[in-house]
Amino acid sequence: MTLSHAVMPTKTLADRALMVVGGSLFIALAAQVSVPMLPVPMTLQTLAILIVGFSLGARMGLAAMLAYLAEGAAGMPVFANGGSTAAFFGPTAGFLLGFVAMVAIAGYAADRGVKGFAGTALVGVLASAVIYVPGLAYPALVMGKAVPDLLAGWMMPFLAGDLLKTLLAALMVSGAWAALARRNA
Repeated sequence: MTLSHAVMPTKTLADRALMVVGGSLFIALAAQVSVPMLPVPMTLQTLAILIVGFSLGARMGLAAMLAYLAEGAAGMPVFANGGSTAAFFGPTAGFLLGFVAMVAIAGYAADRGVKGFAGTALVGVLASAVIYVPGLAYPALVMGKAVPDLLAGWMMPFLAGDLLKTLLAALMVSGAWAALARRNA
């Protein structure tokens, strides 16, 4: 059971659609909280993606992520620093694809009952690591960037922030579950 199901056990199609749109907008807002770094900024996107996946589950989390990507592809300024369509052809393109895997992993874990801090944090670390596969593969294959340069400049500076965002997501999600348990007790 996911957080969304625990809060709203019965959902109409309209309720689900609102959750999906709300999830995509939450990710879009988090993407605008940005710390300038090169070659890509550090944003709160991954924090929001983990929260959406852990809260909505795999199916609705994926729907929210695909809606977010569709919004950007349609030209809406939802990506980091108000980016949109061009982001699919720039250095962040691989990370955008990695976000789909990230939300799927978090959502799958939520669907399987992962609720506590430790389990959520471990899944979050795995999901955060997975985004680096397409995130680094794209500039290596398409832009001709060298792997050592990618590791040094495109991954290492972001690892501490990703770990912090993962721990924050785990605290928020496990805290929400604890609050629900207290409310229902």
